[in-house]
Amino acid sequence: MDKEEESLDGDGIELAAKETLALDDFKTCPDEFKAELLNFLKTVANKVRNVRARYAMCGDVVNQLERLTLTQLVQFIRICHDKYQRSIIEPGTAVGALAAQSIGEPGTQMTLKTFHFAGVASMNITQGVPRVKEIINASRVISTPIITAELMDPYDQEFARRVKGRIEKTTLGEITREIEDVYLPHECFLLVRLDAERIRLLCLEVDVHSIVYSICTSKLKLKAGNVEAISNWAIKVYPEPSKHGGWLNMAIEQLLRQLPSVVVKGLPKVSRAVIACDDTGSATKYKLCVEGDGLRDVMATYGVDARKTSSNNILEVYNTLGIEAAVSTIISEIQAVMEGHGMAVDRRHVALLAAQMCARGEVLGITRYGLARMKESVLNLASVSTLPARS
Repeated sequence: MDKEEESLDGDGIELAAKETLALDDFKTCPDEFKAELLNFLKTVANKVRNVRARYAMCGDVVNQLERLTLTQLVQFIRICHDKYQRSIIEPGTAVGALAAQSIGEPGTQMTLKTFHFAGVASMNITQGVPRVKEIINASRVISTPIITAELMDPYDQEFARRVKGRIEKTTLGEITREIEDVYLPHECFLLVRLDAERIRLLCLEVDVHSIVYSICTSKLKLKAGNVEAISNWAIKVYPEPSKHGGWLNMAIEQLLRQLPSVVVKGLPKVSRAVIACDDTGSATKYKLCVEGDGLRDVMATYGVDARKTSSNNILEVYNTLGIEAAVSTIISEIQAVMEGHGMAVDRRHVALLAAQMCARGEVLGITRYGLARMKESVLNLASVSTLPARS
């Protein structure tokens, strides 16, 4: 390399890069590769401009800073071109076997079965081989279904608590001070005393009338006239003796057992919702981690940003958002498991597995039943390449 060769400035680097990529040698490269290489060289050109502008007063020696000659630039572009051409897989290569080995080999090094959710110490999610097995088998029921719900206002903790109250299942027993059976000469009923302080602490958007409505529409099948709000924090519930052969005492006792389990707020499928904090940025961000299923209902909850809400249950994502969302979820979930154990798998291997599972327009697991529905050809079934991924 000629040491006397003149170094290029920022504009010279950009011009030389464009002219080199326009040569016939690079016609076989796709436009995406050229655009990415050009973007990288533009950042180099900007760096050269900034450094030389800062030390412009130093005279001719400034041209030796961030020195890049035309020969070096052309050589760099040709090396990138050669590496790209070598990285393209040959037609007819058994890509399925490669993908299976690439996903299956790191699986031999996974040990942990559970893992703490980021930002939430009390919430465990299944990791390691059991989680990969759940994803690849397209299990209908997974061990730890978790929905990650981003909020419309992620910096307000009070807002997060209110949204949590709308999602998390809250029963009548959790917000009552006591449920007392009262026997009078002319009537008998259950007196439900609500705990105002607990309702305030949980940020629940309920009042006595909404609770009365919840009791009337529950599985208890009580008539509207049998449930009466006598004040802002007390409710009378009259039993239906006809269901128990006219025995009022039996009706009262059964109501006393069943009333605490009536859902007054939240989604019935959601057992728990936890507020997760993210302190990495300048301000603390909050999001909700929801245990259980019901992605559609969580996305429809006021205060949740549905565009950024995700679930780790592949089949639920497919039923709610469609097959393309299921493909993205399979890729992101497998990569998250691998990264959680400090392993890196090329995205193309995982993308091939996801595309194979969803090629029929529905999510099919890599099991004997799923494979039978994926391919009709006997030879295809006999030579399926993704099966070793389960080992």
